Amino acid sequence: MVYEDFVPGEVVEHRPGRTISMSDNVWSSLLCLNQHPLHIDAVYAEQTPFGRLVVSSLVTFGIVNGMTVATISAKGVANLGWDKVRLTAPVFVGDTLYARTRVLGKRESASRPGEGIVTVHSTGLNQDGATVIDFERTILVPRQKEDR
Repeated sequence: MVYEDFVPGEVVEHRPGRTISMSDNVWSSLLCLNQHPLHIDAVYAEQTPFGRLVVSSLVTFGIVNGMTVATISAKGVANLGWDKVRLTAPVFVGDTLYARTRVLGKRESASRPGEGIVTVHSTGLNQDGATVIDFERTILVPRQKEDR
């Protein structure tokens, strides 16, 4: 999408969903050096209130954010930041995640006349419709060439 395509208030559903595997969780946890046993040690995790491995929040964030790329930021120039990240429910191996994004606002860039700044709010939901993560993201996107 280019700057002119974004409409404040518009909601985009991101499909298909993504089912989380054991490999997603363990490899990503180890890749990010997150060696908390809740994510990689099943015996430890069984002794916690969760009773099983919990998917690392970085895995959840990465997958939900990644789901938004094709429909929100595939033509983006740069991610400018993520704000207000909230993890509202645990994610477990076998859960399927879905995402939706609402356009919060946009403005033309003061320093880059061929580009605009768009802020969105993305929500990740599990297969039961429970919100597991939500966050705001600000993206620098190109404007249509004829408007430059």
